[in-house]
Amino acid sequence: MMTIPQLTLNDGWQMPAIALGTARVRGGAAVNQFQAAIHDGYRSIDTATSYDNEGAVGEAIRRSGVPRADLFVSSKLPGKYHRYADATTAIQESLYRLGLDYFDALLIHWPLPKRDHYVEAWQAMIDAQQRGLIRSIGVSNFEPEHLDRLIQETGVTPAINQIEMHPYWNQERMLQVDRERGILTQAWSPLGRGSDVVKEPVITQLTAKYHKNPVQIILRWHHQRGVVPLPRTHNLAHQRTNLEIFDFELTTAEMAQINALTKVEGRVVAGQDPNVYEEFE
Repeated sequence: MMTIPQLTLNDGWQMPAIALGTARVRGGAAVNQFQAAIHDGYRSIDTATSYDNEGAVGEAIRRSGVPRADLFVSSKLPGKYHRYADATTAIQESLYRLGLDYFDALLIHWPLPKRDHYVEAWQAMIDAQQRGLIRSIGVSNFEPEHLDRLIQETGVTPAINQIEMHPYWNQERMLQVDRERGILTQAWSPLGRGSDVVKEPVITQLTAKYHKNPVQIILRWHHQRGVVPLPRTHNLAHQRTNLEIFDFELTTAEMAQINALTKVEGRVVAGQDPNVYEEFE
């Protein structure tokens, strides 16, 4: 079984260098897939209240037989629960659905600055952390101004910022923003969902050199940037091979070639600018 490196967050907790993405997978099929992932060596599982599969994640954990302490389980707080009281009860309900006593990490899913309650939600998460319900608190899809406002108004810096990131949208600016603040970056849609990035010549050339598949090349690119990718797949064989990225290393020049694939409008879904996006309920 592949040994997965551990990364240390700014609050001292550690997390695996790759996580299982779970969006759009629900029900019994989800339980089976997540349980298989744990069996294959995944120790970090990323879910969200909005994914409607926290129950499946919790059931897979119970069936896996792997000690709770060996797993890193994260979820996300949706925008409809940004008010302090709503956030407080939503955190509890989310844990009940998972059947867990605590989150390893909980993130605010989107900032929703038009609603302007994300600082309130952040305070609720700080308080829940102090009560032992969450170990690490973080955010998702936050821009520099959102991060700085949280830090300035509460004195607490997020441990994680989970953002869309892939070769067509390399987010070099946000990666540097997070680094400057000591925040670890996670990548959702790390393979550019629905795009042809795996067919890019630079990627296919590297597959021949390293005897790896295109997905592994891209996941390795994330890892060498200090980013934690969250790949998601319905294919159990691909789920296993996605872990096989820690036994080779891309050169500096190769990393730069992949970085150069980025596009001006490279998001997988148009209109998901965190400054204006209104989260689905």
